[in-house]
Amino acid sequence: MQVVMLQMVANVISDVPDGARDEIIMLLYAVSKDTSTQAQNLKAAFGEWCWLIYTAHGNVVEILDVGCAR
Repeated sequence: MQVVMLQMVANVISDVPDGARDEIIMLLYAVSKDTSTQAQNLKAAFGEWCWLIYTAHGNVVEILDVGCAR
């Protein structure tokens, strides 16, 4: 599955500490395996410190928001 993210999301990922970046990348990998999300459904994935808000459109996962509490 292809992962697409808003520029704002990419900026956040580049600004977080390395440990948080690794956690976000792990979440990105996990949501890319999600085949149950439909276009109208927003989903969230949570790690220990970080989160993603995403939806899927066919074979594309769109990352709408990402954050980290560190």
